[in-house]
Amino acid sequence: MLALLAFPNLLAPIVNALHAFLDAIYSVLHNYGWSLIALALIVKAVFWPLNTFQFKSLLKTQELAPKVKALQTRFKNDREKLNEETMKLYKESGANPLAGCLPLLLQIPILISLYQAVTSDKALFSQSTWVWIGSAISTPGALPWPIFARNLGEPDYALLALYVVSMYFQVRFSSPAMDEQQAQQQKIMSFISPAMIGFLGFKYHWPSALVLYWLAFNVFTMAQQFYLIRKYHRNPLAAAGSAALPTGEPKGGAALATANGAAGPDAKKANQNGTPSARGSRKRRSRR
Repeated sequence: MLALLAFPNLLAPIVNALHAFLDAIYSVLHNYGWSLIALALIVKAVFWPLNTFQFKSLLKTQELAPKVKALQTRFKNDREKLNEETMKLYKESGANPLAGCLPLLLQIPILISLYQAVTSDKALFSQSTWVWIGSAISTPGALPWPIFARNLGEPDYALLALYVVSMYFQVRFSSPAMDEQQAQQQKIMSFISPAMIGFLGFKYHWPSALVLYWLAFNVFTMAQQFYLIRKYHRNPLAAAGSAALPTGEPKGGAALATANGAAGPDAKKANQNGTPSARGSRKRRSRR
């Protein structure tokens, strides 16, 4: 990532491709704001299989977390053995903790290229509007503070606030937490990440065109994450509860076994010998 920032010419082909693709979308929608939203949707669709693969890898890694903790406790004084057993566990289960980084690494050049495309062609976006951006409420003097942008080339702090809120919900609710520790970490990051984004956007006056693309991409990402959670994520507590009862055993047999276990050895003996009347009947038959 540092190399991409230090040598922006490396991204020139991607920047030019984004420009051409955005112009092609604009020729259909005739608005750069909606064109940026459509571009975000297309990029999300292209990366859908990779993001699905990332989500499945994340679930496998989270499911193995208790076993990894057990290995850490067992081999806390043997670092080499711990690494060996951990890699063996990941290999046997088919999980790859580094697989979740692949979609993010592939999307970073696109994000940086879009930033360069917007900032290098401010004249184009300075003539574009979207919904409230460029409307009557964005004219100078309409409000005491310049909250709304006059065009997509200027910063729009209302749009930035929406992006910060979307970032909070994305971090807070879009990834499943397998235990209390992960849930607590997720809760902390849901405040830290949006705060950093809001600070950087306010300090460096991000163009509203850039923030609009990121906001749309965030919304599509949250929709995908909620879909994947409903489709693939299992509640570990519910799964443990269902695994306790074999599916092939009738409920009546399980209930009887539970009742005998709770009643103690005397009750078990009584069940084996039968009721008092049954025992008396057997004795009379033996006398005859």
